[in-house]
Amino acid sequence: MDRHIKIGTRGSKLALWQANWVKSAIEKSGNGEWKAKVELVIIKTKGDKILDVPLAKVGGKGLFVKEIEEALLDGRIDLAVHSMKDMPSEIPEGLCIGAVPERETPKDVLISGKGLLLSELPAGACVGTSSLRRAAQLRRARPDIDIVPLRGNLDTRLKKLEHGDMDAIILAAAGVKRMNFESRITEYLDEDIMLPAVGQGALCIETRENDPEIEPVIGPLNHQETRSVVMGERAFLNCLEGGCQVPIAAHGKIERGIFTLSGLVADVDGKTIIQETLSGPETESETIGTDLGNCLLTMGAKQILENLKV
Repeated sequence: MDRHIKIGTRGSKLALWQANWVKSAIEKSGNGEWKAKVELVIIKTKGDKILDVPLAKVGGKGLFVKEIEEALLDGRIDLAVHSMKDMPSEIPEGLCIGAVPERETPKDVLISGKGLLLSELPAGACVGTSSLRRAAQLRRARPDIDIVPLRGNLDTRLKKLEHGDMDAIILAAAGVKRMNFESRITEYLDEDIMLPAVGQGALCIETRENDPEIEPVIGPLNHQETRSVVMGERAFLNCLEGGCQVPIAAHGKIERGIFTLSGLVADVDGKTIIQETLSGPETESETIGTDLGNCLLTMGAKQILENLKV
């Protein structure tokens, strides 16, 4: 039986790499029972159109997914491929996270023009990032450096570094590796310096709920351990009602059946950072995520998040 499947994606090189990876995986997963013709449908999102303003100032949630979700809801596409860290905490009614493939490393990396580690950068060095999460943690680790806005795709960001506009930039390791720029990485940042974004390094395959045509197609792509960990991180984010442009970080892992989640909420200048870790059975990752979120709220995160909304 032949199937024609349309995958919605953003048009950046990294987004297309991710969508093509899913396309290839689907084409290989038919086991002879069916053959899929898979087509990519490129959709421009609000986050792609506004490149001259820091994302935190654009406002709103789902800056890189909303238009793609609309296409999924109205049937123009059959599934969507996103970076999990771009997914807002709430998913529109009628849609769901259909599959979560195995995660790439969730860490952030430093790429510096002269090959200097974060600890070696001189006072006053310019480090590029538009992420409030990264900026807050950078200010905690190195209050003596200057943080400058950095937007655009991976190529654009690397070119700004090459042109000497800044001394170093911070990027997600997963994207750098997927685009074959791993040799440019100066340093993988430890979690005690830079806790990752919720879902960083993981892909999200979003579908319509209870879609009998698509569920068996994407089922083989789901990696259950990754899904359990990511859903725990997202439960933490949802408890805090945070989007991808808020200084919230979390990373979970499963070892010997135990799920451990570290979470963080920071103010923008990095002077107040509230952080805690909780553990429990891996089957209860979402409950642990919610509990950790409530824990941070009582520790002062609620005031920080309310101040950000002003």
